[in-house]
Amino acid sequence: MDEVFVGGERLATGRLTRGQLRWNHAPLFPGVYVPKSAAASLRMRTVGAWLWSGREGVVAGRAAAAIHGAQWVPGDTPIELIAPRDRSPTGIIARNERIDPDEVMTVGGLLVTNPARTAADLARHLPRDLAVRHLDALAVATNVPADHARALLERHPRARGRRRAPAALGLMDSGGQSPKETWLRLLYLDAGFPRPRTQITVSDGCTRAVLDMGWDDVLVAADYDGFQHLTDRKRYVHDIGRNEMVARQGWFDLHVVAEHSRAYVLRRTADAFAQRGRPLKLRPRS
Repeated sequence: MDEVFVGGERLATGRLTRGQLRWNHAPLFPGVYVPKSAAASLRMRTVGAWLWSGREGVVAGRAAAAIHGAQWVPGDTPIELIAPRDRSPTGIIARNERIDPDEVMTVGGLLVTNPARTAADLARHLPRDLAVRHLDALAVATNVPADHARALLERHPRARGRRRAPAALGLMDSGGQSPKETWLRLLYLDAGFPRPRTQITVSDGCTRAVLDMGWDDVLVAADYDGFQHLTDRKRYVHDIGRNEMVARQGWFDLHVVAEHSRAYVLRRTADAFAQRGRPLKLRPRS
């Protein structure tokens, strides 16, 4: 990305004058510039952070997950680097950590943690729910299993945050197809529901549906319906037939929307379990 550059290097080669640098470009990070007309994307900021590190830093965490194809990483997310730096500017989190050569790969000219190390770092450094959201997206993009991250952590027994990593890695699920699906799954688990199976295929031989998550033994499922289910008329009409088919196959499929409260979602689902002859005692909210 030539539009992200080290100012001193451009000045040294004569490709820019100091006046051109000042009038036509803006600092992205100390010493790193972009055209004033450019909108700073996550990719641009990642390249800029890597240049700021002297091209020695290894892109890690959420930025690395995005490079590996994970979705749902906001454009203003801090860029995490593994780099020998004492201080980092706003927008960059530099950590001077041990990293082995086989935990690094080159993607698009950047040094990036491999998927297993990326998963381990997400689980170590982020709060549990946020970590699981990004771990799910990374698993969707790369198929990296949690066991690979666990094995990698065995190499680093003194790594910061290692003790809390197992909690997030244990909840990682490649069936979490959106942040809201991950949120719903964690809501159920924290309330005491058994772990649901994700992306369940239901078919009557003619029509096929995929349920976000559910419990096969009681034929109870839950789908998180985003705005597209209501604003897309074609989708809305399709869902009517799809939901009728799922019901005919014996599934009690609950639909959750943004306006539903936590208590309402849990009560409806617990009622469905009770109707199937399996009452649950839910945990109080901590």
